[in-house]
Amino acid sequence: MAETVLVIGNKAYSSWSLRPWLALKLTGQPFREVVIPIRTPETKARILEHSPAGKVPVLKQDGLTVWDSLAICEYLAERHPQAGLWPAEEGARALARSVAAEMHSGFQDLRSNLFMDLKQRRDHPDRVEKAAGDIRRIQELWADCRSRYGAGGPFLFGTFGIADCFYAPVCTRFVTWGVELSAGAQAYVDAVLAHPFMREWTESALAEEWVIDFGI
Repeated sequence: MAETVLVIGNKAYSSWSLRPWLALKLTGQPFREVVIPIRTPETKARILEHSPAGKVPVLKQDGLTVWDSLAICEYLAERHPQAGLWPAEEGARALARSVAAEMHSGFQDLRSNLFMDLKQRRDHPDRVEKAAGDIRRIQELWADCRSRYGAGGPFLFGTFGIADCFYAPVCTRFVTWGVELSAGAQAYVDAVLAHPFMREWTESALAEEWVIDFGI
């Protein structure tokens, strides 16, 4: 079998890279990481060596290039059905796809104000307040998924899957920025951050030599 390669950005900062990395780990498929530091003068050129889209993440396998985090996760779900990346039940699967897609395309206030940074804890209540609507909506989504389909475990649909992969970076953001959550949402954050693959990513992120100065 040809080598599987996942091209990602710095683990401390690249939320888009974390999502398919987690999904790929869940498949059990061996793969090689290519880490390209983001926000450097060389970043764009280095990514273009792997994909004309010029963004990470990028999955390369069997002569195929797949870019965009959601497209990669969908590809992995089709290629590895045994991994159960989407829920088996039709209604649960539709909801899981919906909440992942909403994360993929929405929550702009959260993205612009509470960026992912695993290396620091930040105290900026004003930025948290600007993202308050998104924070409220995310907690509502989590509560709905958990109440309807979460009986089988601590994650959105019981077991860890693509929906959780998409909200894993949000969990780190809530910790970084000291966001106060409901008891149920906090329990979910704790479960995600305690997952072995999430702990592996975090340990690697903290060991990275690159540090980005965001100027705040």
